[in-house]
Amino acid sequence: MTQAAGTTSQLTDKLGVEIDPELLSLALTHRSYAYENGHLPHNERLEFLGDSVLGQAVTVLLFTRHPELDEGALAKRRASVVSTVALAEVARGIGLGDHLRLGRGEDQTGGRDKDSILADTMEAVIGATYLSAGQDAAADLVRRLVEPLLADPDRYGAAVDPKTSLQELAARLGMTPPVYTVHATGPDHDRLFTATVTVGESSATGTGTSKKHSEMAAALQLWHTLSERR
Repeated sequence: MTQAAGTTSQLTDKLGVEIDPELLSLALTHRSYAYENGHLPHNERLEFLGDSVLGQAVTVLLFTRHPELDEGALAKRRASVVSTVALAEVARGIGLGDHLRLGRGEDQTGGRDKDSILADTMEAVIGATYLSAGQDAAADLVRRLVEPLLADPDRYGAAVDPKTSLQELAARLGMTPPVYTVHATGPDHDRLFTATVTVGESSATGTGTSKKHSEMAAALQLWHTLSERR
């Protein structure tokens, strides 16, 4: 896939907010692309900002929507909603991977679908929204992005803790517990892990920058497949 396939106008249509084109381009620029093109600016500062905006917006959303939850339960749900797996699922839902600016090596090793890259870029886009349109617009974007996870408890649970959700689903279906195998490729400083999870005769694969993330990605994929059988 070519760099930043598709147009950013298609992305902003899905986001439902106007973002300064230069800031959006920066938000989509991974450090691998920046280093390969003369050490251009990349999205990590915007990611830092977006992480803070995301956390505050989710905190307010959960606090106002769930008066029945105590501090501990609210904190647990917030951590889940802003987790790498949950943000990566949100990013896939808007096709964010198609618009990433990645270095050749990262692109060739599946970077457009890596949970960590998708989640970090999602935070950078939120940061760019904050700078372009203000706090209220950024908070509204966060609400619209995470509401599908909160509105569907099963999907929400699977996104934030896919391994446990898959194990519980397999038990409900009377199937054997999940079995994972993982292998790694690439140099030590840039490893890509690929996990395969099997339940009965069904299996799925997932990739990530750590063994844990690859297993979570595989578990989420298989959970979606098996949940259709219920």
